[in-house]
This record gives sequence, structure tokens and C-alpha cells, in this order.
Amino acid sequence: MGKTTYKRLKGSQSFRQRLLLATLSSTPIIIDEIRADDMIPGLLRHEMSLLRLFETVSDDCVVEVNETGTRLKYKPGIIMGGKNLVHSCALTRSMGYYLEPLLVLGLFGKKPLSIRLKGVTDDPKDLSVDTIRNATLHILKRFGVPSEGLDLKIEARGVAPEGGGEVLLTVPNVQSLTAVQWVEEGMVKKIRGWTFSARVSSDFEHSMRFAARGIFNNLLPDVHIFNDHKSGPAAGKSPGYGISLVAETTAGCYISADTAVSCGRTEETGEIDVERRERKPAEDTGVEIASWLLQEIEKGGVVDSTHQGLLFILCALCQQDVSKVRVGTLSNHGVETLRNLKEFLGVTFSFRPDPSTGTVILTCVGSGLINLSRKLS
Repeated sequence: MGKTTYKRLKGSQSFRQRLLLATLSSTPIIIDEIRADDMIPGLLRHEMSLLRLFETVSDDCVVEVNETGTRLKYKPGIIMGGKNLVHSCALTRSMGYYLEPLLVLGLFGKKPLSIRLKGVTDDPKDLSVDTIRNATLHILKRFGVPSEGLDLKIEARGVAPEGGGEVLLTVPNVQSLTAVQWVEEGMVKKIRGWTFSARVSSDFEHSMRFAARGIFNNLLPDVHIFNDHKSGPAAGKSPGYGISLVAETTAGCYISADTAVSCGRTEETGEIDVERRERKPAEDTGVEIASWLLQEIEKGGVVDSTHQGLLFILCALCQQDVSKVRVGTLSNHGVETLRNLKEFLGVTFSFRPDPSTGTVILTCVGSGLINLSRKLS
């Protein structure tokens, strides 16, 4: 056993991706100066929670954090997966924050993953659980992930600040991911939406649905928005409502937009959000998300801007073959992802702007990551 060499990184940016890529590529990392100059230095609650989650699904990983939380030493273990796992997420971020890396980790586990997450299901910052179920899982299927065993069940809703939601995620294992040639966007053929309301009147949902339908009905006939009014224990601990819209194209692309509105109290940091003070009527939320979806469709690309990071990671993990994908405007998150992929997996993408549509075509050769821990049947 030689001495472990650690990759040294600085700062708190793209913490999730660094952990994920370090784990997949079995690279031990040290991150220094994590918010060293901030009022509240060190790792935040949800980042610590994410580390605990990585510990839950893997075996033999070593996490060392100094007293102030500004320095993290992480040595990845073997991704185990497994059944009946439970993780309580920190309530400062919603489950989308934890589910995105989990989906990729689960694929390369030793056993299929089945985990129950508890906490906040929907917030304005991260992907909502509806979007993950109805858009993100379809993106994974493109890369050869089998659809049986890939599922997200929403058992209880939870909005900030108290949470109380519960979801059950199951992810199958793959030997390796297949490279994709995914440049055809197609035309939007149908729009599906999911609204929810928890501990508030279901009128909020009707208003959002009515407003969103009002925009889409002029454009295409096949629009359906489902409602999901929860009460009792399934409604979680805080009042709120939200909407998630997904447009499906003829070429099998899924473009999404979502948000959630919490009618709860202020955050515990004592900061009163401006939007909390003056909450918009629910119709405005419906109109806003519908317009946002149309903007995402207008930008072009086979995924929306929130899924760019995931798309690039999946391309980079493919077998050693050329993947080619089309995206709209590169988001900051997408650019950050490309940098991290180059650093951890040594995968570089080549760009080719397509001026006629205003999109970018990215090409890369996958790193050929093979799931070594999975039992060969």
C-alpha cells in the first residue's frame, strides 16, 4: 500500500460535482479554503448532509473535516448501493440537490440502489422531484440505462422551511453507459405538467394550471396538467405549492421548467426573502413557469439549461466512443461541469456553434468508465 496522493482543490464551488467525479474516478481529494473568508465559514449543512449520503451508499470511504469546516479530506470507497437505505437530507436545499449525484452514483454501484430520502421535496433553487421523475430519468435512459428498476416514487410532499417530504429512489446498475448521437431536437408534440399543493387550498393549483394552460393552448392541442393535492401526513410539515412542466418533442427530448412557493416562515438565518414578503398570486407563478419553459424550448438543444451538467457528465462517463450532443446557450453550470470533467476524467469536449439555430454541438470521447464492483453475471 503506497502513500495516497490527493488531488488538491480550493474553494466551495461545484462541491457536488467534485465529490461525484472524485468518487467515480476513485480520486482522493483535499479541498482547502472552503468559504474561509465568509461570515459563516466552512461547509454548509446541506454539503455535510451530502457527504453523509455518499458515506451511506459507499463502503470504506474516508471523510475528514477540520474544526472550522474549511478543509475537507475525502478518500472515496467502493460504491455499494443496496436496499432499504434511508437518508435525512438537510432542509437548506431540496432533494433535487441530493438526487442528481445519486442517480449517477447508483448506476455504478455493486448492487441496485434503493434509498428513501426525507426532507424538502420542492424549492425554487433545485430540480423538483416531479421534474426528476418526468424528465431527468428519461435522459438517463438515452444512455442505455434500463427502465426497469429506475424509478422515483413521491410518497409525501415537503416544502421549505420544515420539509417532511419523502421519496423512494431506485436505480439499477449498468456495466457501462452507451455513447449517444443526440443532436435532433424535433418539434414539441405534447406538454405535461404536475402541480402540487400541500397544507394550502387546492385553488392555488387551479390558478396555476389555468394560467399555464392559457399560454400553451394557443400553441398546441396536447396539453395536460395533473394536480396533486396533499393533506394530512403526506403533505409534510410546511404549507406551499408548486408546478413542474415538461415538454416532450417528436425526437424524444424532454425540456423542463419548475418552481415551488413556500408559504412558510422566514429562513432560520433570519433573512426575510423579498419574495416571501410579497408573494405573487398563483396565476403569476403559472404564467412565469410556462413562459420559462417556452424560453428553454426557444434556446434549443436536446435538454434544458438545468440538465446540461448532467448531460455532459453522462457523455464523459460513456464507453470510449464518440458522443455528440446539441445544447442551447451554455449555462454557467454547464461550463463549470466541462472544467471539472477535464480535471477529473481528462475528457475534453470540442465545440461547434451552429449559427443557423443559435445552438452548440459538443463532441467528446467517453472516458470508458466500467462498473468494476458489479458482479459479472
